[in-house]
Amino acid sequence: MSKYEELQEYLLKNQKIWLITGVAGFIGSNLLEKLLMLNQKVVGLDNFDTGFQHNIDQAISDAENATDSSLKSNFSFINGDIRKLKDCSKACYGVDYVLHQAALGSVPRSIENPINTNSSNIGGFLNMLVASKDASVERFVYAASSSTYGDHPDLPKVEDKIGSPLSPYAVTKLVNELYADVFSRAYGFKTIGLRYFNIFGKRQDPDGAYAAVIPKWVAALINNEDIFINGDGSTSRDFCYVDNAIQMNLLAATSDDEASTNQVYNVALNDRTSLNQLYQMIEDRLDKRINGLEKKNPIYRDFRSGDVLHSQANIQKARELLGYDPKFKIGRGMDEAIDWYINNLTVPNY
Repeated sequence: MSKYEELQEYLLKNQKIWLITGVAGFIGSNLLEKLLMLNQKVVGLDNFDTGFQHNIDQAISDAENATDSSLKSNFSFINGDIRKLKDCSKACYGVDYVLHQAALGSVPRSIENPINTNSSNIGGFLNMLVASKDASVERFVYAASSSTYGDHPDLPKVEDKIGSPLSPYAVTKLVNELYADVFSRAYGFKTIGLRYFNIFGKRQDPDGAYAAVIPKWVAALINNEDIFINGDGSTSRDFCYVDNAIQMNLLAATSDDEASTNQVYNVALNDRTSLNQLYQMIEDRLDKRINGLEKKNPIYRDFRSGDVLHSQANIQKARELLGYDPKFKIGRGMDEAIDWYINNLTVPNY
């Protein structure tokens, strides 16, 4: 039995209280679903700037369907803003573990409006650190980012080797790590940062200017719209299905190994998929599931400012210190994601 399987058995018998910031978002709502399935009590904090009520509703419904149980009473929601310390303090009261997912994501958005990104991702992060410390939570786990590696050329990426940030978003995520480290040293407060590498999966929004590439392409192909690739398509990423990120959050929050705390970890697969390969994977899966799907050639355009050419993560540290064992390789994760999008997006009659 893996460490994660053992943890799930333990949590089913031992109810804790978890706070998820950004609970109405993509990763936040998936965390909510999993924790409810494990009979945990969850407090959710969100201001709906980028999240949606339907994500919360679906997470609760999916958890109830999976367990054949009524779980709504295990969830309480606070409509609040991490930029307000009062809201953060209210949310942290009586909580055992904090899973801090709330942030303004997207490199292009940060280039367009660095002030807003800084306010949420640094000011809001500091508020959550202070509120969590003052509430004496057992562990503060936060969403860090692979963007922190910046222009460092080495592959795969190893946690202790980073370069210079390439965007305001990357700056904010690096500052988060610095603040977390200072809080561990100055206050003895236990934190763990999770450097997400291109997480994808169900409830990832395909709409909007800053939509992630997988849901955006899936929706475009379903609706017979143009597909755009930035650069020549050789750009590669370490795409990681959301269930692997859930595993890391839960392992990080509950680890009893002192050496594992006050650290940052890569959350990925130690794999690389080019955008051209990714496009083909999506098109092949949709073609098998939707009769009459029109195949399209992608349109190539200029490489996007602030992006890196290649990204791949070394995950040995997470394996050794947390027992991370990702079960979803990109193919299996893509199957799950595509099935969800087909069931939840409007598919035209061809």
